Amino acid sequence: MKPKVQPLGAAIARERRDGGQVKLSTFIPLKIRKRGASKVVVRPDGAVESPGKVATQIDQPLLVALTRAFYWQQLLEDGMVASGSEIAQREGLHHSTVNELLRLTLLEPAIIQAILAGQQPKCMSLLWFQRNPLPTDWAAQREVVAGFDA
Repeated sequence: MKPKVQPLGAAIARERRDGGQVKLSTFIPLKIRKRGASKVVVRPDGAVESPGKVATQIDQPLLVALTRAFYWQQLLEDGMVASGSEIAQREGLHHSTVNELLRLTLLEPAIIQAILAGQQPKCMSLLWFQRNPLPTDWAAQREVVAGFDA
């Protein structure tokens, strides 16, 4: 059975295959285009971030990880999967990878907005989140982010 194509880049949460197995698909509505010697991000609304501005600071691995984490969190909340381990099994990932990325959903909304806008501190990367514990308190998270700029 062919996957359904949905308008506006909506994620296809489930596909049926022979044997009744369910396959998860993840779609991230981003486009990266070359403009001369540099690359720019084309947002889902069609707006292009011009080179030399915010687009050069967008951390693609962190953005993809954040997107996947919120998608997986939605699957958990909707009851489509029972745990991070089940997501890992269906996505072909290690369970600790999925659970690490799910921690990103605990970020303060202002920090998430900064990451999406490419305005996060330069040393804030996916690798940093994987190697350092993340405080669950939003005030403590703000202190950690403020420490990046010091």
